[in-house]
Amino acid sequence: MAKNRPTQNKSANAPKPSPPSGMSPERYARLVAEAKAPYKGLRKFIYGAFGISGAIGAFVFSMQILSGRDLEQALPNLAVQMGVIGLMVLFFRLESRKAP
Repeated sequence: MAKNRPTQNKSANAPKPSPPSGMSPERYARLVAEAKAPYKGLRKFIYGAFGISGAIGAFVFSMQILSGRDLEQALPNLAVQMGVIGLMVLFFRLESRKAP
């Protein structure tokens, strides 16, 4: 009778590769993280920039609404800007939650 052995995950037991000679472990870890999630910093910057743009637009349309000018166009535009802000906050949070 053959014994049933649980299969082991070889990647979990494999030793972590060491950095190449002449490279610090910190730099190697940063490069490995960048290889796993390329352009993460750029994406977070873009989300932030679009979020700020939405905030500026929301401020402008809020001031138009408070002044009573062109309400038929200002209200939908304010809703779009608020949606942009919400979407960028969601994307930024999802990007921050991912493992490096």
